[in-house]
Amino acid sequence: MSTETQEGDDLEERVANFLRRNFPQIQMHGGSAAIQDIDRETGEVHIQLGGACSGCGISPMTIQAIKSRMVKEIPEITKVHAGTGMDGGAGGGMSPSFPGETVDDGGDDEGPQAPF
Repeated sequence: MSTETQEGDDLEERVANFLRRNFPQIQMHGGSAAIQDIDRETGEVHIQLGGACSGCGISPMTIQAIKSRMVKEIPEITKVHAGTGMDGGAGGGMSPSFPGETVDDGGDDEGPQAPF
């Protein structure tokens, strides 16, 4: 095994440990955080929040916390892209999909009505 592969695996493990250690409430509330990609050359990491995070009102705050803390705690990481899939990809330019998810481009449905 090359040194580069060992270092890369170590970086991925440190990112995973960071998520487990800093955000146990994600799992406790039925959410998940998955590493989508790590670009070791640029130091950018893509994180996808799923499960209960996809509709959670505080997921934007969770994303901001991940973005600010990870670059401080892991020196090799320069930028974090994170999203829930509910933000249209704005959380990092990603357009993730989840198993069973469908896209309706009909355009007529404005979504649920506000309760007020």
